[in-house]
Amino acid sequence: MPQTTATPTPECVLDLKATLGEGPVWIDKEKTLYFVDITEKKVHRFHPDTKDLKSWTAPERVVFLLPADDGSFLCGLAKGLYRFDPRSGEFAQHALVEPEQPSNRLNDGCVDAQGRAWFGTMDDGEEKPTGAIYCVRQTEGGLAVSHHDEGYTVSNGPAVSPDGRQLYVCDSPEQRIYAFDVTEAGELKNERVFAELLDGYPDGVVTDSAGNIWCAVWGGGRVICFSPEGKELRSVPFPCSNVTKVAFGGEGLRTAYVTTAQKGLSREVLAHEPLAGNLFAFSVEVPGLPQREFRLGK
Repeated sequence: MPQTTATPTPECVLDLKATLGEGPVWIDKEKTLYFVDITEKKVHRFHPDTKDLKSWTAPERVVFLLPADDGSFLCGLAKGLYRFDPRSGEFAQHALVEPEQPSNRLNDGCVDAQGRAWFGTMDDGEEKPTGAIYCVRQTEGGLAVSHHDEGYTVSNGPAVSPDGRQLYVCDSPEQRIYAFDVTEAGELKNERVFAELLDGYPDGVVTDSAGNIWCAVWGGGRVICFSPEGKELRSVPFPCSNVTKVAFGGEGLRTAYVTTAQKGLSREVLAHEPLAGNLFAFSVEVPGLPQREFRLGK
């Protein structure tokens, strides 16, 4: 891995040329990184030490993977929540989301310290503010999905602070990252603007162990690290425009793995960005947080 410096240099660790690489999560007990290619309906599992790559094809566009406490994943597909079991490769439908909004699809997600999952929806055409933020938890009767906020054109993130008291959510076309207070009951309060971008669009966000927020910038060719107060601490440039999300993994969770995308780039731009769509990594001084698991409670 590259040595830690004031401005790390990302290293391409997997030449995949994903159309829309997204949603990386580190599974420490496997020492592997799972991530998706939304457009190609692919789930990928990459072992950085051996360079082994295994892939599965989802029934439809797959937008996020969140590990569950039974070894499976809560998986967001375009129109609903599924259980994905990498041991069998099977996808089982759990719940449809927003059937009354046929032009919407699910987007990014995360798990909080209580084992609840947060995710958002978006207008598939990226034009109308029809998206919303949801929370899902396991109950005796099955998955319970609750609606918490709306008015998003392209919801992104989300991410939870180390203490679980703040939720960060992006509305990418608005170039804004919002923060909410999270109550013990899992309600969102006190919405405010956490940060605004002038160049590029905030995509996936993740928090580290110090509460800093790492934001991948779509169309901006970089990853920005913000302090918990919203001050920009560091900007890490990338050799491609569309940077999508960060996950912390590796020894001591001191490696930032970053997905990127070719989607939306012309042939001319791709000729100048031959690494677009690949998986990158760079070293960090502050470790990430262990990946939380969705609590099935069984």
